[in-house]
Amino acid sequence: MARLDATEMFHGILYPGHLHTQDSLQLAVKFQFQDTDVLIVSFPKSGTTWMQEIVGLISSRGDPHLSQTVPNWTRAPWLEHIYLAEMLNASPSTLRVLTTHLPSHLLGPALQGSKTKVIYVSRNPKDVVVSFYHFHQFTNFLPEPGSFSEFLNQFLEGEQHYGSWFEHINGWMGQEAALNLLHVTFEEMSMDLPGTVDRVSSFLQRPLLEDERNSCVQHCSFSSMKDNKMCNYSLVPDEIVNHSKGSFMRKGKIGDWRNMFTKQQNQYFDGVFNSKMKDCSLEFVWEEEERQEKVLLPLKSPSQEASDVMLEASFVPLADKLNDECIIYHV
Repeated sequence: MARLDATEMFHGILYPGHLHTQDSLQLAVKFQFQDTDVLIVSFPKSGTTWMQEIVGLISSRGDPHLSQTVPNWTRAPWLEHIYLAEMLNASPSTLRVLTTHLPSHLLGPALQGSKTKVIYVSRNPKDVVVSFYHFHQFTNFLPEPGSFSEFLNQFLEGEQHYGSWFEHINGWMGQEAALNLLHVTFEEMSMDLPGTVDRVSSFLQRPLLEDERNSCVQHCSFSSMKDNKMCNYSLVPDEIVNHSKGSFMRKGKIGDWRNMFTKQQNQYFDGVFNSKMKDCSLEFVWEEEERQEKVLLPLKSPSQEASDVMLEASFVPLADKLNDECIIYHV
């Protein structure tokens, strides 16, 4: 079932027809969750694959066998995809892990009253839109993105596939108190992978021995995943993904948006962001700084960092650098 040019509209949101039908989407929103389930939730290009690997390796207590022999879409199948039942039957994992890009207003009702462990993965939206733009350029089941300026406008209006990033993150964060939910960021995984493994293993109530933890960290590092054909999507046929135009796992960096955004695009983005996120208390890491770790008072976006809104609280030199770079924390 190719349907590479097909698009499904479901509750006002566009989904690629290659992976979704009205029936598969309807089954997803009515899914019967079990209390022992783990559900990874994200907007596209936010670190989903990374979290799939972390959860899988924690589940196997650091044993990389499954992560190196079974595709991640079988180990942590997509709830809304047409292949869900087939993947669930084929999954060798003892822990049932599911993945979704669905928004909370569609999936939240099915989770109410459940003890399902929900892990929501987010990423700063400037890096999301850049990564999503590149993703559109080499996948044959998504429409041509046009220019980056055109795609950026669609993203800010929530008109591209998978809907509004703003509604997605605000919706799921609004469910935080009602669900058994852990929020993890792409930036956290990038800057402190061992700490992320610790947080997730604690949430899953699966404590790890030191050697198991070290193995998890080793095998779910970005470089390890990029070389692992079970999660880098190199197994996907060229008919579906044009591998000559790009790779699924591109850079894994924080702040790549600076290589794409013009000054005017950045200012416009910040205006929309600050308007749509004015009631959200989340803080975002926008880039990795050089030489020093900065501890900053709360702020919303990089344009505010350049204004008097940002007050520098203190500078703490890093004892150790991560990947020869330093990290900016917004507290």
